[in-house]
Amino acid sequence: MSINIPRGTQDILPGQVETWQLIEETAKRLCRLYQYEEIRTPIFEHTELFSRGVGDSTDIVQKEMYTFEDRGGRSITLRPEGTAAVVRAFVEKKMFGNPDQPVKLYYMGPMFRYERPQAGRFRQFVQFGVEALGSNDPAIDAEVISLAMNLYWELGLKKLKLVLNSLGDAESRKAHRDALVSHFKPRIGEFCGDCQTRLEKNPLRILDCKKDRDHELMKTAPSIIEYLNEGSRDYFEKVREYLSELGIPFEIDPNLVRGLDYYNHTAFEIMSEAEGFGSITTLCGGGRYNGLAEEIGGPETPGIGFAFSIERFIAALEAEKVALPVEKKIDCYLVSLGDRAKDYTVGLLQQLRNQGISAERDYLGRKLKAQFKAADRLNASFVAVLGEDELDKGVINLKNMGTGEQQEVELASFVEKFREQQG
Repeated sequence: MSINIPRGTQDILPGQVETWQLIEETAKRLCRLYQYEEIRTPIFEHTELFSRGVGDSTDIVQKEMYTFEDRGGRSITLRPEGTAAVVRAFVEKKMFGNPDQPVKLYYMGPMFRYERPQAGRFRQFVQFGVEALGSNDPAIDAEVISLAMNLYWELGLKKLKLVLNSLGDAESRKAHRDALVSHFKPRIGEFCGDCQTRLEKNPLRILDCKKDRDHELMKTAPSIIEYLNEGSRDYFEKVREYLSELGIPFEIDPNLVRGLDYYNHTAFEIMSEAEGFGSITTLCGGGRYNGLAEEIGGPETPGIGFAFSIERFIAALEAEKVALPVEKKIDCYLVSLGDRAKDYTVGLLQQLRNQGISAERDYLGRKLKAQFKAADRLNASFVAVLGEDELDKGVINLKNMGTGEQQEVELASFVEKFREQQG
């Protein structure tokens, strides 16, 4: 019986993985420019971290988490997102005591959510994210957003829309919450069971409902913008001012609430407007989460971050027909003729690699023509041909595959000469 890959997962094969590597390398390089350092957290955590940090009323906690009991009777969950784990590490390792604040971190790795697989959305997906912990300056909000936008722009995406909202501080959210309850309560029976539960637990989540998004009450629901107090309005105005100074266009969407309970003040999404991208247009989401550190046992610590899946990034590149500059190429391919020459190339190949030269040889005993075809498939810059006669004379024939130029090089100095050829 054949065994197939689990539903909602994927194999990323050679020829595909190079695109992933370029995105990952570009993200890491930008993080270094912005002074964000890498953090790696466990793939699984105690379930309580997500129920407390992400929120009991969210779809993630209620429907999407992979949760199991380990042999010690502890409830363990495969991480569905990265922020809660990063903040847990920040608190547990007392990073709030670091002299350099804010603490600026980035992460990259697999996340797990049990949901219906569809284009660009998987049950195991790779998420990249950044978190800035320890600053209440609206300029750090603008910096986080600019990092995300610059990453998309640098890799060629153009049809993007940045959508912005403010969820306000605790006082503003309390006033808005009461208004939402008054608005929805008389007709809550017309909504799905999830929304009926959310009415008392977290009415803001109703605005994020996919089933009832077209209900007429959704269109007339009170906007959080109307309930922002002076401090929250000033904060939001500063974020917008900084984004304008950075040359980053944005739109205000008062219904943008994000899907996690820990957000407050700035919330944002980056969407693809590419034709044919699909009905779910969100590429990246993030926002401010002051209070999350306290929720999981740490000191009062403001924070802001974003995350995106690399799968959706690649889907957006495909929708815009952006071809990343990914090229499979090696420096030298060793062609051998005869058993003695074949044996000699084993050591010669290692000498090249020891000097940082990417090289390959034939392992299938193929004829001369087939070996040259293999060199072409690998896009070799040079082919070095060694036969029995060359071995006896202590030389090797080196061919530049770009120009067709050939030269005879002494075997004893071949590696050194080859490095000179590369410039």
